[in-house]
Amino acid sequence: MFLMLVRNLTGAQWVPRLYPFIVLLFYTGTVVAITTSRVFNARQILIVCLQKVLLVGSVAAVAYGVDLLLSDYSVGPASWVFTIAVALWLAAFLNERLDRFFEIYPQGKVARQAAFSVAQKERTIEGLEAAFRGVLKGWGNAETALILSGNKQSVGSGALQLEGEGPVMRTMRELRWATPERLMRERTTPERDALREFLNTQQLGVLVIEEGLALTGLVGVGQGASRRPYTYPQVMQLRELATIVEGALERAHFSAKVQHTEQLATVGVLGASLAHEIRNPLVSIKTFVQLLPNHYQDPAFRNKFFRLIGDEVNRIDQLTDQLLDLSAPRAFAALMLDLHPVLLSSLDLVTAKASHRQVELKTDFAASPDRVFTDASAVKQVMLNLCFNAIQAVDACEESRRWVAIATRNVGDRIEMSVSDGGPGISPEIRPKLFQPFQTTKSSGFGLGLAVCSDILANLHATITVDPAEPDRGATFRVSFPCQPLSS
Repeated sequence: MFLMLVRNLTGAQWVPRLYPFIVLLFYTGTVVAITTSRVFNARQILIVCLQKVLLVGSVAAVAYGVDLLLSDYSVGPASWVFTIAVALWLAAFLNERLDRFFEIYPQGKVARQAAFSVAQKERTIEGLEAAFRGVLKGWGNAETALILSGNKQSVGSGALQLEGEGPVMRTMRELRWATPERLMRERTTPERDALREFLNTQQLGVLVIEEGLALTGLVGVGQGASRRPYTYPQVMQLRELATIVEGALERAHFSAKVQHTEQLATVGVLGASLAHEIRNPLVSIKTFVQLLPNHYQDPAFRNKFFRLIGDEVNRIDQLTDQLLDLSAPRAFAALMLDLHPVLLSSLDLVTAKASHRQVELKTDFAASPDRVFTDASAVKQVMLNLCFNAIQAVDACEESRRWVAIATRNVGDRIEMSVSDGGPGISPEIRPKLFQPFQTTKSSGFGLGLAVCSDILANLHATITVDPAEPDRGATFRVSFPCQPLSS
């Protein structure tokens, strides 16, 4: 265009002869830029081209059809205006749908909606991080995304860890956001050089920090497919996304800590209740050891001694193994298993507490078959929590109502486990908030047990409910387990 302007102004007829050389120079520069500077990304170019072809082809076909249909029924201008209106609406509609299909989020609004959706659906830390990385990569049209979370002492994910007082974290707390271009423009310091090296190593085009009350998070996105620097409005969009990420991860961290705390509290209750159960075999072993020197020559005594020692040690070993398995924090994973053996093994831990409180324990395992898709440790923790609550509920009742019943039955394509008691029931003011944290009528404890049980079961596609209140009846909790794997 410049050469054409020069020719028209000067009248020089030799200017058009330069056109081929200019075109050749332009394309040569383009090829060099693509192969050396990675100005473009071949995969992204293919995706964008495919998206635009689908968009233009669909809109053109619909516009042609509408214009053809209206040409016989209306005057030219009206048909032309209506066709353009339909084409513009269809283009906007299809463009948004295609962006979602190809995981491209060019607008902050769409990315925020995707992030909120992830925060609502995912509950585990690992699931949240994986899903948020997908949203961030779609937002930036990038191949990489980074999420590091932790406390003020350190943040990390997997093998990548950063010290809270290290140069990278100190610089990020000072700047709040960083891009390679910003670090190149501003003054150079050793700490900023360390941050620039971190961005280069992780192949990040932008990095922001978000600090909550209990959690600190670093959120970064790789260089975009166009290799253009991130603009300030894009940085602000990423900071909004980082706020959503930090809030969801903080909730997940808190939930994991609460589960661990509730597990340890359950183990503490079990330890006090099972003290005499462990003491009894130890007393028997001690007695036989004291008698052994005087009765060693008696074969019957030796056989009885060896048999008793093995049985009592195995009994103690089983109890301690179950306690350790319950107290160990873990991520629950659903598998196909038989429900009744899991419940029977958990009853060993409940019997001592019920016997100590003089509470009758009833069982009615009627479900057949009893195959469920769940986690054995989760079943144990939920059952123990419900049983301990029931035992405490009947503690002050008269003798005829000091009972706890555990039952199973088949309900459609699920298996239901119920825990009932003869206690006074649940007060009306507590019932609506029963499965929320910090709701309790006991003088001790924090009211986290049922909330933790509900959270655990939700992750395993199981449910927990309580029967409606009835006069002169205690509480009945029902846990429904799926018999087959369910989709998320």
